[in-house]
Amino acid sequence: MAQILDPLPPEQSGTILCCYVNATSKIQVARISNIANWYFERVVFPGQRLVFEAPREAQMEIHTGMMASAILSDTIPCIRLAINEHGTYESGSSSDVAIDSIHKNPMVQPINTKIEDTTKPLSVAGLASID
Repeated sequence: MAQILDPLPPEQSGTILCCYVNATSKIQVARISNIANWYFERVVFPGQRLVFEAPREAQMEIHTGMMASAILSDTIPCIRLAINEHGTYESGSSSDVAIDSIHKNPMVQPINTKIEDTTKPLSVAGLASID
């Protein structure tokens, strides 16, 4: 997976594929700032997944948006966000929801894909007619 807008510096050899899920109800900014000659910053909306490539030694900072500022709320080693490495994330059999490997709980609730009739006629009972 290539980073088109901000490719990794050529001297970076050991990269991993990572996934971060914003399991909060607030907008977050994910930033990696400990890799020289590389800029990585993305806005992650509530419930959104961010999939990216990063060097093994990268540290992701999570800044949670407040009214007119952002607070550094977490720093996560990217190796802990790795996909298909060390069992960090597992996919559910019936849905594609990331699982917290420590607590075994879904990090984001699955989207309801049940198809049902969403168009219903308006009820006019009880309305007075206008002449």
